[in-house]
Amino acid sequence: MLDYAARLTLVPGGEHASAVDGLKAHGFDDRAIHDICAVTAYYAFVNRIADGLGVELEDEGG
Repeated sequence: MLDYAARLTLVPGGEHASAVDGLKAHGFDDRAIHDICAVTAYYAFVNRIADGLGVELEDEGG
């Protein structure tokens, strides 16, 4: 699952059919694969919005 998410993040326009087949071979159903893809895409989207607007991270110390 994490390999698929990393590959989707690093090469979003790549061929992912074999990775999806691998997920299915490990027991992930279509809904789970959709959810993995959606969460990965959403995370990338939110980061692009934050980067594009110049949002700065908060200091973890308070």
